[in-house]
Amino acid sequence: MEIRQLEERDQPAIERFIARIPEGDRTFFKEDVADPDVVHAWARPGATRVLAVEDDAVVGLAAVVPLHSWSSHVGEVRVIVDPGRRGKGVGRALAQRAILEALELGLTKMVVEVIAEQESTVNMFRSLGFDPEAVLADHVRDRSGELRDLMVLAHSVDAAAGALQMAGVSTELN
Repeated sequence: MEIRQLEERDQPAIERFIARIPEGDRTFFKEDVADPDVVHAWARPGATRVLAVEDDAVVGLAAVVPLHSWSSHVGEVRVIVDPGRRGKGVGRALAQRAILEALELGLTKMVVEVIAEQESTVNMFRSLGFDPEAVLADHVRDRSGELRDLMVLAHSVDAAAGALQMAGVSTELN
């Protein structure tokens, strides 16, 4: 598996990847991924998005989205993994790369929002040093109308990068 920067030429592969994401999971995207303009915007220069690619197929996508104004030192991490590749380390590899991207952007804090009942995702981010900072009750309405709790986990970028280095993971971006 290769993890690399998303490029404009990847748009068709990204659209195929998104088509494999179950409709129920699309509830939790913050952008309208059915809109080709959204996918096109992801590949613009300066966008911090990376792909996990295996055999020319996109199997995962991660983004570090810098926040604004008084939170300009914070980046939101977003990770999407192909349903057929979940639980196989793709999300972890993308999250580790997101830490490096945040460091490169000069951010000092990262946050990730996860549906609280997604225990495997919460545990994966916790194993990377993210800690729960808030649970927002009934904050997300899924496509069936059910309300779900949203958990916000956070981590210091410097601490995360140090932990990766201690684990032998290079902090140099390719």
